[in-house]
Amino acid sequence: MGTPLGDALRLVRAGYVLAREGVLSRLDFGGAPPGAAEAFTLARLIERRGAGSGAARLSAALTRLGPSYVKLGQFLATRPDVVGPELAKDLETLQDRMPPFAQAEVDAAMLRTFDRPASEVYETLGPPIAAASIAQVHRGTARDEEAGRAVTRTVAVKVLRPDVQRRFRTDLGSFYRAARLGEQLSAEGQRLRLVAIVDTLARSVSMEMDLRLEAAALSELGQNTAEDGDFRVPAVDWDRTGREVLTTEWIDGIKLNDLAGLSAAGHDLPELGRIVMQSFLRHALRDGFFHADMHPGNLFVDAEGRLVAVDCGIMGRLDQKERRFLAEILFGFITRNWRRTAEVHFEAGYVPRHHSVDDFAQAIRAIGEPIHSRRADQISMAKLLTLLFEVTALFDMKTRPELLLLQKTMVVVEGVARSLDPQLNMWRTAEPVVRAYIERNLGPAARIGEVADGVSALGRGVQALPMLVAHGQRIAAQLDEATREGLALAPETVKAIGRAEGRGNRWTSVALWIIAALLAWQVFH
Repeated sequence: MGTPLGDALRLVRAGYVLAREGVLSRLDFGGAPPGAAEAFTLARLIERRGAGSGAARLSAALTRLGPSYVKLGQFLATRPDVVGPELAKDLETLQDRMPPFAQAEVDAAMLRTFDRPASEVYETLGPPIAAASIAQVHRGTARDEEAGRAVTRTVAVKVLRPDVQRRFRTDLGSFYRAARLGEQLSAEGQRLRLVAIVDTLARSVSMEMDLRLEAAALSELGQNTAEDGDFRVPAVDWDRTGREVLTTEWIDGIKLNDLAGLSAAGHDLPELGRIVMQSFLRHALRDGFFHADMHPGNLFVDAEGRLVAVDCGIMGRLDQKERRFLAEILFGFITRNWRRTAEVHFEAGYVPRHHSVDDFAQAIRAIGEPIHSRRADQISMAKLLTLLFEVTALFDMKTRPELLLLQKTMVVVEGVARSLDPQLNMWRTAEPVVRAYIERNLGPAARIGEVADGVSALGRGVQALPMLVAHGQRIAAQLDEATREGLALAPETVKAIGRAEGRGNRWTSVALWIIAALLAWQVFH
């Protein structure tokens, strides 16, 4: 973390760059601290003219500010309630592209990771083919012995950007300072939990900066989807993987945004749209572990027509409570059961209890009913999420950091699926996966399983009962022995009482003396 002065100077520079590119003048001022709108209006005075579209300006500003800000921009695409719907839409299109770093830095990373040069690790290693904020990717070949003969395979080699950890650590300090200030100055900032947003960003980035963790994510996702006939991930070469280097099999496939190439290869585009949507929901609900960066650049279609996901640096996890919440919310919208949808929010503790379930159900109905009256190509999860943000603000629902990646990925996946099939019916496509989860986890079979788990837990408690009784007897004997000769206060306790009195902390002192008096009473009665 940086110093207060250093953080302030970095934030001033960031504000200048954003103002220069015309980004600040487009912010939504709703809920901003007093004076913020006026300050942003003044920012227009230094705005650069003729810089292109809003998305182009935003991309230029964040790229100029560096990798940390590119990641922050991508992350804020999940929060239209913070930056406004228009800016959030531009952030969704932000491409994580940075200039490549020099081959000398690649060689240094290889030596640190494998204690030998790249020429001894790989048979060939080509120039970078893609460079992002965290790492860049090379195409290479690796030679191994299999069944007594040499085999050469094409591999993808991901190398961590030099000095990226220090840079992110410094910039995160500035982000934290700005978030704390926002929460101190604005009640809306407290509701949006700005510090929690930076916490989630920090955890995500720290995971990305150890490529061994990405390798583990690829391995886990591959294990979860081993039986899925329409989805897979590349295999990890563990012998050529370390903290700064990740090696996987090379994927020969067609990128999902190459619609002409996919059609020419004979792939069914609407079917691919269904696979994208259902794969994401299956991973989130069935496994509680999903790829959280499913933009078209990370998705390919192989010769067998399977969807192949690469770059597992950003992954999302949902526990059983969150998965149930997601499934019941989606199922409530699918079946138009607004009362149940509202109840789920209260049961999960997402909406404070002092609000009315009926009022909240009415607000959700106002969002859901118009969706069901529209054509398939007019139904948007992105729009649904935006409306939900507005409603939850009215009912004091705090941001759930654990759901941010899920919300972001739902919006991105919708865009990808719609690019393949503009007429895709989101609810009809989601329904089989959501219904399967509901039946498996909330239906009669699940209830029987819960009863069985309860009986098992009760059995374990009964087995442990003799041990608990013996433990209680030992405690009673120790207390009897300790009080038989009278009770003496420990010197530390007396000193603590004295310190409390010395500080004038009357209530702490009273509490300590009450505890001492009660202990004495126990001795003499």
